[in-house]
Amino acid sequence: MAMLKRLAVLAGAAGAVTSYAKKNPEKVNQAVGKAANFVDQKTKGKYHAKINGVTQKVSDATKPKPGH
Repeated sequence: MAMLKRLAVLAGAAGAVTSYAKKNPEKVNQAVGKAANFVDQKTKGKYHAKINGVTQKVSDATKPKPGH
């Protein structure tokens, strides 16, 4: 039963994050960029390609859809 409660909380949090990202795409992209740079520096570029991939996915997800 505790697992269901955790999943419900995570689903609620994911919905809140999605809503925030849609309303504030510039802030989200800026924060993700800063975090990506920080992680890339700390890992000395070891995961640079993966970090860039994730950053690009976030950027694509926060772009306005055509017709909206």
